[in-house]
Amino acid sequence: MNNKLKIGIIGAGRIGKLHAENIVNNFRDIEIKAIADIYTDKIEDWAKSIGIKNIYKDYHEIINDEEIDAILICSSTNTHSMIIIEAANAGKNIFCEKPIDFHINKIKEALKAVEEAGVKFQIGFNRRFDHNFKKVRQLVKSGKIGDCHIIKVTSRDPQPPPIEYVKVSGGIFVDMTIHDFDMVRYLTGSDVEEVYTNATVLVDPLIGETGDVDTAIISLKFKNGAIGVIDNSRRAAYGYDQRVEVFGSLGAVTVNNDTDTTAILHTKEGIVSEKPKYFFLERYKDSFISELREFFDAIINDTDTPVTGMDGLKPVLIGMAAKKSYEENRPVRIEEIE
Repeated sequence: MNNKLKIGIIGAGRIGKLHAENIVNNFRDIEIKAIADIYTDKIEDWAKSIGIKNIYKDYHEIINDEEIDAILICSSTNTHSMIIIEAANAGKNIFCEKPIDFHINKIKEALKAVEEAGVKFQIGFNRRFDHNFKKVRQLVKSGKIGDCHIIKVTSRDPQPPPIEYVKVSGGIFVDMTIHDFDMVRYLTGSDVEEVYTNATVLVDPLIGETGDVDTAIISLKFKNGAIGVIDNSRRAAYGYDQRVEVFGSLGAVTVNNDTDTTAILHTKEGIVSEKPKYFFLERYKDSFISELREFFDAIINDTDTPVTGMDGLKPVLIGMAAKKSYEENRPVRIEEIE
């Protein structure tokens, strides 16, 4: 491997651009050799402005480039598993945004290709790298709260995505809640074994017309005996609501929302604090950098990646169980999906 790790990025939408700019601004020893997107005319000026010289419409140009050590897959979900297989077969290390695919068999095929190729593979569950949630995991793992009994996750977006996106997103459970499914596994250190979903449409009727929901309460049973609840909404009027509580036999640990400042104004009219940071780009800004740092370190030092292929598969299984539970109005065990 050359002194500089050479990277190719496939997909230059919002998340692809974010990763590219983070690499340019934070990693001196990483070179983005090329980026591919079907809309090259829309990204050419931007790509050149941050020093990316090779801009392709066909992502195979990146996969076939022998100088490229690793690929970031930031394209639409329906392309992920196919590109993973092609990249693994070409010997490329792979960072892939979630989810791997909407179909379990395709996920398993992709993971098999990765295993057979022996390349590094990491899924983009960036919230694991958030400073608050990492601390919660450390406290739970060290036994500070004793045995885990209850976990509560609140995850509410400031506004729903465009309807055209909702139509191709796979639904709230594998698009939005998938992060929360990963988070409960990460924080408890246990897998989910049963899901019960109560969900409805309260935010936007157009979301309901696509067959999706926008408001949900999801109850969980874990293999370690703990129970949990996730509450989701596609619209919180006050901003991006991201809170967690893990309660155990010896205590509890909580995380409240990040704000721009911790200043609280006290007057005779009332007590006023700041609203949460607006959305995920603001709230989880540093976590996106941290996840890439650990991916690059795993390649350079030949160590395991912190978020594995199985970590990519299991939240999809939970998401499908949650959807099935909603549709059939009953608890669903994960083994039914597997």
